[in-house]
Amino acid sequence: MILGIGIDVVHPDRIRKWQRIDGLLDRYFHADELAQCRARGKSGFLSLAARFAAKEAFGKALGTGLSGLALRDMAVMNDEVGKPELRLEGSAQAAFERFGGSRVLISLTHERSAVLAMVVIEGAAA
Repeated sequence: MILGIGIDVVHPDRIRKWQRIDGLLDRYFHADELAQCRARGKSGFLSLAARFAAKEAFGKALGTGLSGLALRDMAVMNDEVGKPELRLEGSAQAAFERFGGSRVLISLTHERSAVLAMVVIEGAAA
């Protein structure tokens, strides 16, 4: 059963600016996300923008926004075939459990001028 749906769009230039502020990316992204995106070279900022949009979309799917969530407690990682998965830890995992979530589905897309993420939270059937 679907418990929540969230969608968010981010302009990639926002992330480009963040890259120039010392330590900011480390506050907003899990170390594993940063490593995976930096390995993509020049296009890594698009992947970071998509990951930030996914975190915003997750908060919207919960209905709480990002209030009470540490952004580093969420990591959008790609599996071996490239499918994105949202890994939750700490505050994000606790909020997900309180919400009654059992599964998170995520979809990301990006172009040069816009990045979009959609998150669906499923729970056990009533």
